[in-house]
Amino acid sequence: MIKAPKIILVGPMGAGKTTIGRLLSQSMGKEFYDLDKVIEENAGADIPWIFDKEGEDGFRKRETQVLTNMLEDPQHSAVLATGGGIVMREENRQILREGALVIYLYASVAQQLHRTSKSNHRPLLQVGDPKATLKKLFQVRDPLYREVATLVVETDARHPRAVANKVLDAIHKHLKTETPVS
Repeated sequence: MIKAPKIILVGPMGAGKTTIGRLLSQSMGKEFYDLDKVIEENAGADIPWIFDKEGEDGFRKRETQVLTNMLEDPQHSAVLATGGGIVMREENRQILREGALVIYLYASVAQQLHRTSKSNHRPLLQVGDPKATLKKLFQVRDPLYREVATLVVETDARHPRAVANKVLDAIHKHLKTETPVS
């Protein structure tokens, strides 16, 4: 078991944040939370409904509140998977930079398109050309993910367990360099 602070996974739709997050939490003996699921539970509605009724801005406000609440308890150790757009608000980026060890799960646009092609639970991909939407989102968000990330791990063409192991190795290495030797 790794003694690490809260672990937060960021990255685009289809990067594997939820799947990898579950595997990491099991390996690390930490609780796992998918922030989108927590938002849905708090709202009593699913994300497409929230987007429809409150717009993206309403959803992002809810997201900021849930992120803040999840990081408030310094004794509560967990792995958190965020939604792809969490980095769109400066407030969230500040919270992420200060609150935990942030892992950017990098996935190419082609990989994102492949992994999200059968999902009807992604409001931003329900209109127009999903590939063009993913490309546009990637251009805007990739630098923001990198801005908040402590570590970057590529997920393309890798099995979730292999990615989780790579993340665990990266965390081990990072914590060794962060911890002074006595």
